[in-house]
Amino acid sequence: MSKESAGKKVVRVGLLGFGVVGTGAAKIILDSSPPLVDVTGIEVRLQRAYTRDLKKARPVTLKPGVLTSDALSVVNDPEVDIVVEVIGGIEPARALILKALQNGKSVVTANKHLLATHGKELFEAALAHNASIGFEASVCGGVPVIGALRDGLVANRIESIHGILNGTTNYILTRMVEEQCSYAQALYEAQNKGYAEADPSLDVKGIDAAHKLVLLANLAFHSIFDFSELHVEGIENLAMEDVRFASQLGYAVKLLATARRRNPGADPDEVPGGLELRVHPALLPQTHPLANVRGVNNAVLVRGSAVGEVMLYGRGAGMMPTGSAIVSDILDAARGSAAQTFTKLQFFQNPRADLPVIPPGKIRSRYYVRFSVEDRPGVMGKLATILGNHGISLASVIQHEPQAAHVPVVILTHTAIEERFREALAEVEKLPFLKKPSAFLRVEE
Repeated sequence: MSKESAGKKVVRVGLLGFGVVGTGAAKIILDSSPPLVDVTGIEVRLQRAYTRDLKKARPVTLKPGVLTSDALSVVNDPEVDIVVEVIGGIEPARALILKALQNGKSVVTANKHLLATHGKELFEAALAHNASIGFEASVCGGVPVIGALRDGLVANRIESIHGILNGTTNYILTRMVEEQCSYAQALYEAQNKGYAEADPSLDVKGIDAAHKLVLLANLAFHSIFDFSELHVEGIENLAMEDVRFASQLGYAVKLLATARRRNPGADPDEVPGGLELRVHPALLPQTHPLANVRGVNNAVLVRGSAVGEVMLYGRGAGMMPTGSAIVSDILDAARGSAAQTFTKLQFFQNPRADLPVIPPGKIRSRYYVRFSVEDRPGVMGKLATILGNHGISLASVIQHEPQAAHVPVVILTHTAIEERFREALAEVEKLPFLKKPSAFLRVEE
């Protein structure tokens, strides 16, 4: 693949996409020589770079002829050894990666959306053409969680993954807790600082975190999971009063991504064992390692059969952290280690018969629920009776000061099956003393 030059190995890179992440990768490549050569013995050269706008000003200077508006010319260039895709989205990224693989070129990508929805097709194409796909940058930016699951924890049976995988939502929630900002105010700040897009839907609806969780689950549980199997909720409907009440109870609210094995239960309403795959806001005890992950940082907490709990933490996005992960994958491909690892990494061919995804209604959890009720006798008794009739036992009940024409009642439950909990809520919603729709959040201990 690479060439020898004056005792060093030279690898030539074709870059698809020259936005924030592509610029970061280019900057590291251009600024890291000769230090990178001294450390690795490999010189990485930027051979070609595709962008839609050739006239746009950029913080890096490229040699004449490197920049092009013809993406196919990058993947078809015989001088290019490794193709780096940072266009994002599905098309044309998918078609360009497939063409690069057909040309026998290894690929490095940060495109979690593409891999979460078309990963099996791309991985099989890479295997068929003796190429590899590196995707460390697709999850948590510069935090090496992919390598940890793929290599460092390979001797473990992974029991669970809990992660804060989206920096935008974590920044918003941090501001809501620490500065008592409303969701709208915190989102506005995130957009002004460049942490959130003008259309923040992928972040705040939990979709970005869900794409990343699919990739982590594929690696950790040695199979291919479909994005459509995940239960996904965002933070766009999260009320400030629930964040505040949770804090008073000793909990932090986080957009939590969870992949967890569950053994069969004795309860006849439960399904056999399988895998929980879900992304949603959740209450974490303030002593929990993930509860104190602030701002735009990401963190992943993995429980393995041999090591117990391991946490990886750091900047989950941005020009330089993500660029760092991309260059790391480039060097793995240049050394030849990526091809060896990828050949053995056949999780996308493994059957899933023994690990079905558990339906959301069958998940067991504790719950935080807030009712807005009239201040009159008998209300608490009626609420407790309905919940009890559905097998929901109460851990604690707090009645707050009246707000306008209603009184907030906050209940923490013991562990219950979600479909039973939702049935109880549906019955409560019909009560005449309920002044506003109830709100609930799951509690992770």
